[in-house]
Amino acid sequence: MEKKLIVSSSPHIKTNEDTSYIMKQVLIALIPATIASIWFFRISALICIISCIAGAVASEYLFNKLTKKKNTISDFSAVVTGLLLAFNVPASLPWWMCFIGGVFAIVVVKMVFGGIGNNFLNPALAARAFLLASFPVAMTAWTTTGVNFIGKNIDAVSTATPLSFLKAGPDGVAALIGSGVKLQDLIIGNVGGSLGETSAILLILGGVYLMYKGIINYAMPVVYIVTMFVLTFVLSGFNITFAVYELFSGGLMLGAFFMLTDYTTSPMGRKAQIVYACIAGVIATVIRMYGGYPEGVSYSILLANCLTPLLDKHIKGRIFGEVVK
Repeated sequence: MEKKLIVSSSPHIKTNEDTSYIMKQVLIALIPATIASIWFFRISALICIISCIAGAVASEYLFNKLTKKKNTISDFSAVVTGLLLAFNVPASLPWWMCFIGGVFAIVVVKMVFGGIGNNFLNPALAARAFLLASFPVAMTAWTTTGVNFIGKNIDAVSTATPLSFLKAGPDGVAALIGSGVKLQDLIIGNVGGSLGETSAILLILGGVYLMYKGIINYAMPVVYIVTMFVLTFVLSGFNITFAVYELFSGGLMLGAFFMLTDYTTSPMGRKAQIVYACIAGVIATVIRMYGGYPEGVSYSILLANCLTPLLDKHIKGRIFGEVVK
């Protein structure tokens, strides 16, 4: 029997793991932290999550409908984008702002550039930056945990976030501890802030799950976290307590495991990924310690996203089949 050898372009190794499978795994990894956010921020968190996801899914469906393209909402990427956006906003944010953020993430950042795989910025983080620029007061109205914001005056349930204390430097740790916030509160998530600042330990477990499933590799999250920890430790005058509190405050764990590792906006090569994560870690640390805004994770990743094409071009691994002389 005659056999034919078929030669085609790469990839030569294929898998049954499509976009839908990957996005479902990300959703599974985010379920524990999602439940924790609803537990700590009650019905307000649930409204934010539903509104962000609804805005993302509805806008992708309508965009494909109007442009007569194949419906892509079944790949669950819009759901993941909406959920990640919800993790980047305060529980007190009005539902219609959440919905607008979901629309912006999908239409402006993703679909206009050609859909999934073509956007150069992380849609959820870009939408967060858009919301922060458009509604700065609402986006920085942090509420305390364990209280239903619905029907209450925002001033009655408002609170300062741990990062607002740490912005003062090493002296801020004492003030933070004095306010009643302990390290275990940061790890568990019983602190004010955005939904994604809820339970660092559950976000880490979600990231470990993704690494176990082979969805992400350890290089970028580890390099990003270690870079921020070391720089914070050194720049704070070798204050280990301050560095540890910075590590578990804000959206560092969410950004490290679920934002920085986005396939589309991160480099392809391992060496480039390490440089990419290191650059993002430096930027985040500089913003946190010297910038005018207490949190620098989202902007560090967005700025690093812009460098991805250059890193892929100039930092290349060994070519398959190359003979080293």
